Amino acid sequence: MTRLLDVQLQRHYLRMKTRYAIVFITVVALVIIGSEIKILSRVSDEFTQKQPTNTSQDYSTISQMMGLKKLLSKLGINGNNFYSSHEQEEEEQEDFALNGSSSGHKHILLMATTRTGSSFVGEFFNQHGENMFYLFEPLWHVERFVLSPAEARNTSVSSVYRDVLQRLFLCDFSGLEKFITPPPQDHVTTALFRRESSISLCEDPVCTPVIKHVFERYHCKNRQCGPLNFTLASESCLSKQHHAIKSVRVVHLDTLQPLMEDPRMDVRIIQLIRDPRAVLASRMVAFSSQYQTWKAWAQDGQVPEDDEEMKRLKGNCDHLRVSAELGLSQPPWLKHRYMLVRYEDIARYPMQKAEEMYKFTGIPFSPQAREWILKNTYTTQEASGVYSTQKNSSEQSEKWRFSIPFTLAQVVQQLCGPTMKLFGYKFVEDENTLTNNSISLLEDRVFN
Repeated sequence: MTRLLDVQLQRHYLRMKTRYAIVFITVVALVIIGSEIKILSRVSDEFTQKQPTNTSQDYSTISQMMGLKKLLSKLGINGNNFYSSHEQEEEEQEDFALNGSSSGHKHILLMATTRTGSSFVGEFFNQHGENMFYLFEPLWHVERFVLSPAEARNTSVSSVYRDVLQRLFLCDFSGLEKFITPPPQDHVTTALFRRESSISLCEDPVCTPVIKHVFERYHCKNRQCGPLNFTLASESCLSKQHHAIKSVRVVHLDTLQPLMEDPRMDVRIIQLIRDPRAVLASRMVAFSSQYQTWKAWAQDGQVPEDDEEMKRLKGNCDHLRVSAELGLSQPPWLKHRYMLVRYEDIARYPMQKAEEMYKFTGIPFSPQAREWILKNTYTTQEASGVYSTQKNSSEQSEKWRFSIPFTLAQVVQQLCGPTMKLFGYKFVEDENTLTNNSISLLEDRVFN
């Protein structure tokens, strides 16, 4: 009898010991989960401090939490209800790592090629107001160091472009200073390309007073500024909530992936495209001396198929198509952060398209930007100059049809056919169709 009682007591002791062990492990697991959740909640604070974040460590934390969930399951504890909110938080944190800072700061890259209306569209953001820091073609200085147009399209050069853009978005001008000639002295220069095209660089305190007897000065709109102090520009940049850069130098969209994945920034890319026939017609006017060969072909009506100019045109169209196809495919690093816009659509519906672009970037469409667009897209008198942004946009987008010979239009259609089809540009089969404005050469397309 005594022996049987001892056996029962031992079994009871073992059962209690096991239960206590389970309870202890469960409590420890819950404590660890709580501490890990607190760690994740602090990730956003680290991002807003603009310090590099160890993303792999964050995902390691998530993996540990998943392992703890499995442990709870093995212990016979149903942690699904408790854990569901934390799974949602994990997804939010992962989305945060992909989509950038939650501080409300936005970074916009207007990616285009020359003569696509990028200066005009860039003004949509330049005119936003005091919360926007806008830069006009800062990569021009980098391109000046490139020996040939072919090298400008080399992926290694594109990586340099990306690195400079990354620093500029973070208000660090040191990377750009290396490419400015003559070199800035004590971070001060008089050689920044088209400074007057950036309101941010022409307002106080960046616009320093002009010193008498010093002839090196900038003619900003309605005022003159002294040499540009990059330290002051950086401070102004840091004080702005949003940053926008317009560039026609970025060719390879895929090289921007490290920039897009930088957790310190929330970058949105707007790729602006235009009918390749219109681009060629515009370049022949704006860059007349560089397009003498094309002008000669237009007069002779004979275009050699194997000429280097032909290869360059085809290459440009192919680069556009490849980048657009990548962007429209929405890989994880570009998801919800790439937008394709046709200049022709903006010219027809400027206010509507501007609203769409602002909505895409997550920035409020300011009254100042609306006023500028209304004033500069419906004007009856155009300002002079090939870089003018004051024009009747709907009429401007069709002018090329009367300036390009049908022979050259055919050449563009032959070399850029796949690109034109992707973007929804209709082919013309004769000169009458080309010059008939009542016939639209634009298919209705929704790209995003």
